[in-house]
Amino acid sequence: MRNIEKHLDELYNYVEQEHQLNTTVSSVNVGWHIEHTSLVIIKITESVSKSNPQKYKWKFSLIRLLIFFINKFPRGKAKAPDIVKPNQIDKTNFTQLLIQTKDALQRLKEADPNQYFRHPIFGDLNKKNTFIMLDIHTRHHLAIVKDIIRA
Repeated sequence: MRNIEKHLDELYNYVEQEHQLNTTVSSVNVGWHIEHTSLVIIKITESVSKSNPQKYKWKFSLIRLLIFFINKFPRGKAKAPDIVKPNQIDKTNFTQLLIQTKDALQRLKEADPNQYFRHPIFGDLNKKNTFIMLDIHTRHHLAIVKDIIRA
């Protein structure tokens, strides 16, 4: 499962600074990045859980190959889909959200290797590639949060 849980715990260490914002780094605050990261993990796991592993078909994707090879996302190049955009960030909900996120990761661990998630850019990602993408995504937002706080 790579280091997603470790990065997630580190990200949640910044909950107390949820309102910090630095628009030279990001147009949204620390709390938004924390909640968005959890929502992505939860929603993707739901999608993987509903998928039929027999329908998974690997297809070459140059962009996926490049992103997975460099092991990071470029900043400011993609917009979050509405389904994973936080609505109303509330610090009291972060504890419950972290529990839900870790439960989702556990369900993902238990998924069939060919259960998959259809990524709008990378195409179908089986369980292994979903973990890789989630690890890169979580580290991406953790780095943004650290830059917001440092600035």
